[in-house]
Amino acid sequence: QVQLVESGGGLVQAGGSLRLSCAASGRTFSSYAMGWFRQAPGKEREFVAASIGWSGGIIFYADSVKGRFTIYRDNAKNTMYLQMNILKPEDTAVYYCAAGLRVGSSTYRSGSSWSYWGQGTQVTVSS
Repeated sequence: QVQLVESGGGLVQAGGSLRLSCAASGRTFSSYAMGWFRQAPGKEREFVAASIGWSGGIIFYADSVKGRFTIYRDNAKNTMYLQMNILKPEDTAVYYCAAGLRVGSSTYRSGSSWSYWGQGTQVTVSS
């Protein structure tokens, strides 16, 4: 069982930056694929970024955030981060971190591939 707790959300102006954190319980953090998803009001949850493979060395991004967001993890601290730069109003959403042991390069985009979820943190970008 893995418990995930996100933090770092808030209100920021367009063009600004935020860093989200996801703290995970458990002693085998490096074994887990870790990812970020988001859900805007009235929309379905969508993939944002993922760190999979041994120690999370394989990285994927949604096209909408590529070049602006960076996912990285500190396996020694059991923590994953999402550095978000050049934020846009369309980035406004609740952001969720996710973890899973059976997430591959062909399945990471699907929420059903991930076994554990955090409670979410709100990110609001004003124009």
